[in-house]
Amino acid sequence: MSAHLPRLKERADLADSLMAALGAAYVAHKEYVGELTVTVAREAIVDAARTLRDQFGYQQLMEIAGADYPSRPERFEVNYHLLSLTENHRIRLKITTDEATPVPTMTGLWPVAGWLEREVFDMFGVIFAGNVDLRRILTDYGFEGHPLRKDFPQTGYVELRYSEDEKRVVYEPVSLPQDFRTFDFLTPWEGPEYRLPGDEKSEGQTPAAPSPAPAATGPTRVVAKAGPGDPKVTEKPSDTGAGAPADRAANAEALKPAAEKAESAGGKVSDQPEPKPGDKK
Repeated sequence: MSAHLPRLKERADLADSLMAALGAAYVAHKEYVGELTVTVAREAIVDAARTLRDQFGYQQLMEIAGADYPSRPERFEVNYHLLSLTENHRIRLKITTDEATPVPTMTGLWPVAGWLEREVFDMFGVIFAGNVDLRRILTDYGFEGHPLRKDFPQTGYVELRYSEDEKRVVYEPVSLPQDFRTFDFLTPWEGPEYRLPGDEKSEGQTPAAPSPAPAATGPTRVVAKAGPGDPKVTEKPSDTGAGAPADRAANAEALKPAAEKAESAGGKVSDQPEPKPGDKK
């Protein structure tokens, strides 16, 4: 079963109707993603909001939001987000101001504006004339500055901590453990290069590096290594020099029977066995 989503009512003639209704208070308008933003004169913001509420059916004030553009003469924007419950449609009123010029309060139309104006005052420093309770609402008591201004430092002006000696929270000048000016902001995502064992295998050889030995094509032969007490074993006669012609003749002479050796030496072979160590003469 498909969910029933609320559909926005198309109000194609809304901009023209507002221009005619606002008169001299109208400054400009812009439409984006189905919502209309109308810029009006700062002094006429209350009359424009009353017109939208009473004549066009925007009954609720949903939000008051600020924005800071320091390069502009009037650096602050104050945006009023209105909602029509009967038309299921939203609209935004916008005005501009500076640090010293106050903005008329909306508390006479919507009492909830008192809380929303306090938030804009706390974060941006915009003054709302007629708000009888214009106090900070998000920052601490005695806070200096306005945190959402573009020229407000990210670290603030003071820092607080709990003092064991005084048994209370104390304010002190900000002390940074490191110098933020040493950061490379052009490459913020690059860090130090960490090389782990085995990383060199993924890199190719340099042009001057020796070529590796070719791999053996036949089956690999496993030869057991001789221990300390084992005789030395060679695989080829050439390793010991036994392949020479003179060596082959000497080996053949050594393999002759004892009788032939004695006869060639001018003696004869005895029938008595060879004496062993320990035999008596």
